[in-house]
Amino acid sequence: MENSLAPWIGALRHSHDHLQAVVAPLDLGQLQQRSYCSEWSIAQVVSHLGSQAEIWSLFLDAGLAGREPPGQEEFGPIWAAWNAKDPQAQAADGLRADGATLERFESLDADQRARLRLRVFGMDADAVGLARMRLGEHAIHTWDVAVALDPSATVAPDAVNLLIDTLGQLAGWVGKPDGRQRTLRIRTTDPERHFVLQTGTDVTLTAADGKDGPPDLRLPAEAFIRLVYGRLDPAHTPPVENGGADLGELRQLFPGL
Repeated sequence: MENSLAPWIGALRHSHDHLQAVVAPLDLGQLQQRSYCSEWSIAQVVSHLGSQAEIWSLFLDAGLAGREPPGQEEFGPIWAAWNAKDPQAQAADGLRADGATLERFESLDADQRARLRLRVFGMDADAVGLARMRLGEHAIHTWDVAVALDPSATVAPDAVNLLIDTLGQLAGWVGKPDGRQRTLRIRTTDPERHFVLQTGTDVTLTAADGKDGPPDLRLPAEAFIRLVYGRLDPAHTPPVENGGADLGELRQLFPGL
């Protein structure tokens, strides 16, 4: 896994710029159009990224100052304020807040990067860890917006190249085991990776060397990331090579965030 901060910040910058290019020209009717997230409009997705940008800025403050991270009592008023905005304000303010927090990441000097430590979502995170978590939500929600306007949209390649190596922890967290015992070999392309997915009482995804036989499922890394994030419905599934895996069952294991 990439431990340098620069690639993560670069991918975040690209994701922000792409989101802005997609959202800024939209009129009110388009902003009110449903995003890929069935319960959110495009404006609400951008609003979510804006409110989360405020929260990530608080995480940065706490990590740099050596304080405890903010909790639900601080998140609630932030979310309420963003939910009260009209769609055009949600979009415009969301882009601004997202850009401001990105600039904070970009401005961290070597000393700040070295001392930033925070326990968040049950994990110990440094500057790279915070940027990694932010990129995961940002790149996927940017896709939620883009694909509502262009069905052929994909998650940005630079984000895919980074996120593909973070899926193990995420899969264990978001996976919903159905009690069925499975051991599936999965191979991704662009970039090539090998994984073993095991299910039963829990869900585990571990990196493998690919030497234990042909894969049960071969698909683009971009699509596999979307599968784990609950975004690989049949209409947005590229051609895959299926050696015995049931994509329908896998979609049920990963219902999404």
